[in-house]
Amino acid sequence: MTKPREHTVSTEPRINDRIHTPQIRLIGHTGEQVGVVDIDTALKMADEVGLDLVEIAAEANPPVCKIMDFGKYKYEVAQKAREARQNQTHIVVKEVRLTPKIESHDYETKRNQVEKFLKGGDKVKVTMKFRGREQTRPELGYKMLQRLATDIAEFGFIEFAPKQEGRNMTMVIGPT
Repeated sequence: MTKPREHTVSTEPRINDRIHTPQIRLIGHTGEQVGVVDIDTALKMADEVGLDLVEIAAEANPPVCKIMDFGKYKYEVAQKAREARQNQTHIVVKEVRLTPKIESHDYETKRNQVEKFLKGGDKVKVTMKFRGREQTRPELGYKMLQRLATDIAEFGFIEFAPKQEGRNMTMVIGPT
């Protein structure tokens, strides 16, 4: 018993002998429009210049093909993709944890840390942790988060306002 073949769709364009349509619209190696020609003529023209016949638009009627160096074309496409990947920005969310009864020096240290993250272009998630009876006074944590937001206003802005989530109150600050 034989297995039926699975047809895989190739993402690469068809080149040279893999183009099966009898007639194509041809673009020359310098970019000029040659017109509608049969596939054999186009293959001979590509062979004369020492280049490949590459199918650019398979959906068109007749399909559009161009005479070009396929290896160079693949290299240029890969270079463009690599450059696009390098130009992407990666947004990282850093987290800083506080408590409502934080001492002033500890607060300054945390504020400097948030400032450093924002200068580096990262978002900062500030988490206020409530322990024990501190949970009955969430307004203390809210005031502390508002104070932090005003202290670092020149480096960032509040993306998500302080919000209570169980034992924690969180706020997200984005860089300016």
